[in-house]
Amino acid sequence: MSIPQVLEVAVGLVVVYYLLGSVVSLVTQWINESLESRGKALEQYLIRIVGDKKIEDLVKLPQMQALRPIRYKNFLSVLGSATEPKKIEKVPVATLVDAFFDLAGLSAKKEMDLLQLAELIDKLPDSEGKNAFIGWINQGVTNLADLRTRTTAYFGGMLDQAAATFKARARSFVIILSISITVLFGTDSIQLAKALWTSAELRAIAAAQADAVVAREGAHADLSNIIDDLGAFSIRIGWWQTQELPQNSDYAGWAMFILLKALGLGITAAAVSQGSSFWYDLLKKVSSPATSSSTSTSSGGSSSSSSSSSG
Repeated sequence: MSIPQVLEVAVGLVVVYYLLGSVVSLVTQWINESLESRGKALEQYLIRIVGDKKIEDLVKLPQMQALRPIRYKNFLSVLGSATEPKKIEKVPVATLVDAFFDLAGLSAKKEMDLLQLAELIDKLPDSEGKNAFIGWINQGVTNLADLRTRTTAYFGGMLDQAAATFKARARSFVIILSISITVLFGTDSIQLAKALWTSAELRAIAAAQADAVVAREGAHADLSNIIDDLGAFSIRIGWWQTQELPQNSDYAGWAMFILLKALGLGITAAAVSQGSSFWYDLLKKVSSPATSSSTSTSSGGSSSSSSSSSG
């Protein structure tokens, strides 16, 4: 078994996984931005901190408003460059603590007695943040500096949970989208590996595409690059490329065909769901040895031909 040939097949598979992963990444980014998925996940945790009645007051504070990302109003706004501020997606812990203290009326106070502190906290609507403050006060924590320290730790944990919630939802969506893209393109890893193994031309195309991807020096390609690169494999990817269908009367053959097709599609979906960045990093490691091996083989062949001619 030829090791260089195995590497060339691996490069071809990695290139396809990277390209399909890039499609998934771009679609996921578009959908998350249009639906404001990250902002909605954060908002759920901000509501837990300040309550439904105070969430609008919280996000309207100047330090919070400054964190709102500016994006296109909708898909068609790309043509007219119409933008608007969207939901807050990320908040530094210190900023959120300051905003909460402003909301509770604690920022302007340097020292407060227990009664004053209790009155201010009691004015807040029911929320987890209010309950946390009540618990700390009942424990005898009335110094504002100590309360700020505890609030910072508490809010930091809540923001981490908000980020984890968004990542979990996004991961689920990526898996679903990876399966959908794989089925749509009909990209069977087993069939593609066989095609790469038997076709030196296809392996050369894969090596060229690998060099082009790595030369761009970025894990994220734009849509035009992805379309161009997938175009090189268009004759090898798709349901229309299914070959050697079993005979209608051969049930065992059909069962094996369906099993291998499902396995090949499953391998592709699992690979694509790893993300384009993962495959880009791997591509940089495996493309150079494969390219070098191909170059060495070509050079060796040329030298032999030259020697024969000289002799």
